[in-house]
Amino acid sequence: MFRAKVLIKRRPSILDPQGKAVEIGAKHLGLTNIKNTRIGKYIEFDVDTIDKTEAEKEVSNYCDKLLANPIMEDYEFTLSEWTPSEKEAK
Repeated sequence: MFRAKVLIKRRPSILDPQGKAVEIGAKHLGLTNIKNTRIGKYIEFDVDTIDKTEAEKEVSNYCDKLLANPIMEDYEFTLSEWTPSEKEAK
């Protein structure tokens, strides 16, 4: 089994209104050195296979078809071998 960790970010050419709003909030708090804030998504999930190549394909398909908007977002992911505890396996 593999644990996938996916980071999805807006492409640099796409405006990030949420990041801009957070940056304005930082300025209101007196944090004047904060610049170029970008907000992304972090997602973790398990892939139930022992074949790393199969896991990579499945994660890519999941990201391409559901998790990321291919027009506005890029993603990167890592896979690590993982064995769930008895409690997590239920």
